[in-house]
Amino acid sequence: MLNEILKKFNLHKSDHIDTPIVERTKLDEDLSGIPVDQTQYLSMIGSLMYLTASRPDLVFAVYMCARYQSQPTKKHLEAVKRVFWYLQGTINMGLWYLKDTAMALTAYAVTDHTGCQDTRRSTSDSAQFLGDKLTRSQLSDYGFAYNYIPLYCDNKSVIALCCNNVQHSRSKHIDIRHHFIREQVEKGVVELYFVRAGYQLVDIFTKALPRE
Repeated sequence: MLNEILKKFNLHKSDHIDTPIVERTKLDEDLSGIPVDQTQYLSMIGSLMYLTASRPDLVFAVYMCARYQSQPTKKHLEAVKRVFWYLQGTINMGLWYLKDTAMALTAYAVTDHTGCQDTRRSTSDSAQFLGDKLTRSQLSDYGFAYNYIPLYCDNKSVIALCCNNVQHSRSKHIDIRHHFIREQVEKGVVELYFVRAGYQLVDIFTKALPRE
């Protein structure tokens, strides 16, 4: 399937590169840039979106490029092509689930504050692991219920707000999602743990990371 997608856009003979997006790069609007074929751009984005289900390493790059589908320019097209060049060299990569996967559930959460270059909005994401296998948020649909789920976060202030009654009394104005997490901590559904940024696995969804 991946070979067919590369051939469709005549990128199957390209040299491959190590990362899907340049490190520390964030795309933005390019109002003075050279417009490109929007139909082709949409088709390329659609093909990449299909692949993200089994390729979490593509999620951030595809997400960034998809923002500019309404007015793509040459700069945006080059960013999309880079994802395909990356795929050329990682064609056999993907998630693999063995039948003897452990059933312990672990989660990671991260936020890239004001990460969008155009709107200055924050980007947040999370990942859930069943054993050491990355999963989506569908376990409850199959009747699985968990308590004391380790949730790893790289922000000590957030952890303090969720676990400290005194600080909680001073933070009534904070978004309702914060109070939801706090309720889950109080009920014993979630346990919050600090993880250093270098070990924050969900950064792959919110940042352009180096090859390592």
